Amino acid sequence: QVQLVESGGGLVQTGDSLRLSCAGSERTFIGWTMAWFRQAPGKEREFVAAIIWAGGQTYYKESVVGRFTISRDDAKNTMFLQMNNLKPEDTAVYYCAARPRVRIERDQAEYYYWGQGTQVTVSS
Repeated sequence: QVQLVESGGGLVQTGDSLRLSCAGSERTFIGWTMAWFRQAPGKEREFVAAIIWAGGQTYYKESVVGRFTISRDDAKNTMFLQMNNLKPEDTAVYYCAARPRVRIERDQAEYYYWGQGTQVTVSS
């Protein structure tokens, strides 16, 4: 059973930055695609960004392009989400997810493993 553990959430002000981390229990995620999703209060969980572990290809939700950067550290089996210029509408619980396929998908149903989530709150 793959385990994913997120960290790095918190309470920040508009315009601040945060870096989320997602540590995985697998020895390597080569051959996997990993992603960040988020769920705001009263809303459905939505795709934020994804990365193909081996090649580093990325894809982002349009509203975070230029502000968020997804990356990974293979040596640490850890994925990151650098979030800059945060806005109140970025407030949500952020989840990391993984699928043992080399293909980026935006549908949460395509991801097999999930972390427990980390809260990000952006005050105005």
